[in-house]
Amino acid sequence: MIKKQRTVLTTVGGLALAATLVGCSGGGAPVEVDLGSGPAVAGTVKEGALDGVTLTLSSWGGLFQEGQVEAASVPFAKESGATMLDDGPTEYSKVKAQVESKQVTWDIVDSDIIWADMQCGEDGLLMDLDTTIVDTSNIPEGLVGDCYVPAMQYGYVIMYNKDAYPTAPTGWADFFDTERFPGKRSIAGFEDIGPGIYEGALLAEGVAPDELYPLDMDRVYAKLDGLRDHLIYWKTGAESQQMIESGDADMALVWSGRGFGAVENGANYAPIWDQSLVVADALSVPKNAKNPDAAFAYINYYLGAEQQAKLSEITSYSPVHKDSKPNLTELGQDYLITNPEIADVMVPTDATWWSANYDTELNRWLDWIQG
Repeated sequence: MIKKQRTVLTTVGGLALAATLVGCSGGGAPVEVDLGSGPAVAGTVKEGALDGVTLTLSSWGGLFQEGQVEAASVPFAKESGATMLDDGPTEYSKVKAQVESKQVTWDIVDSDIIWADMQCGEDGLLMDLDTTIVDTSNIPEGLVGDCYVPAMQYGYVIMYNKDAYPTAPTGWADFFDTERFPGKRSIAGFEDIGPGIYEGALLAEGVAPDELYPLDMDRVYAKLDGLRDHLIYWKTGAESQQMIESGDADMALVWSGRGFGAVENGANYAPIWDQSLVVADALSVPKNAKNPDAAFAYINYYLGAEQQAKLSEITSYSPVHKDSKPNLTELGQDYLITNPEIADVMVPTDATWWSANYDTELNRWLDWIQG
């Protein structure tokens, strides 16, 4: 097995400590665990229930993964006795390889919610959600799948350079208008597809939010063709944030937490919330995980109101526990999509449509992006 360096979270003398481990990661040999009796309650775990268990969380890196570690992994390790490792960024090909080889080293996977939805069921890569261990009663409607829960909810939002545009752009039509608003536009350019620039192209054309789906992809690509020469691409969240902080892109379509991070670091950019898109990540457990009960116990803990509040306070992403009340700075409140003034102008996205059309639209996207 290839050796990699990664962070290990464990407990010594009652304190959660960060150390570095060089060696093989993953769940190790199966360990019997006693999670206690009674119904699951989000945000709780039986003290010492996971002594001897090692779990690895795979996520996307950067501010978000740092928040997951601090808000959930560190206190979970302290309370449960588990050793928590974190790795990433999540790559779906690696999940597939691990499951098929029965050598699963990522016990909990943070993924795109569309990919997760595609992996539910007998032929998928993810285990059915064990609702005897995971309490989903406080999660907003529509965010729980057969094999996943939401990791958080957030916006896919246009950020614009306030120095470049004395007259502020106000929406998708301005994103596509390179005469009134010249400059480079940054969008995702990785080998994946889902809600984002496609809905934006139709909204720029005047399509009503409640009439977006099914997406008219011929119309989408006709619109994108006119923007091609003005596009630059990011492949990771960290890269999208850097493009804002460096000023390489005068407008950037990014995950709201990355926009928040860039502005917090001093970038003179602002979000356009009008018709920004509501999206979510998913947490799941791959099939053939060595300690699935322990992995689901982590997910249950992660979903607690206190943990979700702290995650929001660190990252600006919005909580998925209905009773979570993050204590945010003024800037943080400006990026919290559960705030009514933001929520009321956002556009929901249809994960079911994307899941059903993913393969066809991915091939079309890859052909287009390669020119």
